[in-house]
Amino acid sequence: MIRTRLTCGMLAAGIATTATACAQSARPSPHRVRVTMASMPPSETLLPLVQTALPNVKGKTFTSAIVHFPPAARAVPHRHGRAFVYAYVVDGSVASRLEGQPTRTYHQGQSWIEEPEAHHVLTQNISRNDPANLLVVFISNTGDKLKIDDRSSRRG
Repeated sequence: MIRTRLTCGMLAAGIATTATACAQSARPSPHRVRVTMASMPPSETLLPLVQTALPNVKGKTFTSAIVHFPPAARAVPHRHGRAFVYAYVVDGSVASRLEGQPTRTYHQGQSWIEEPEAHHVLTQNISRNDPANLLVVFISNTGDKLKIDDRSSRRG
């Protein structure tokens, strides 16, 4: 019985101390510094579907993938090396710009191609509320990386 009272008393004292500390920390303090960091927009994710060597074209690989863009997501500027790229908007709307070309907006059911070594300087989901998904097909040299981010733009 004494142990129970002692335990309850210590628990009550701990709760009271915590409540007092929390109440004091909620008050503004001249010594407290608020730190805010610029947030990066969310990025895209790639879900590979099929990757297979082309049997009739030596040294070439066919890869298909779904690229998912959460609301307001943006890919860093990048290249796809020597791959030929076909992109089809499954749902949502995406702004895209290749170096030297104007920005274009593609909606569900629309598509574009990227020539080998093209510099993709903008790919962004233009909606702040809805996701966008692309079906992307790469014809690449077997073993090559499919996406190479610009060095100055890498996240991390």
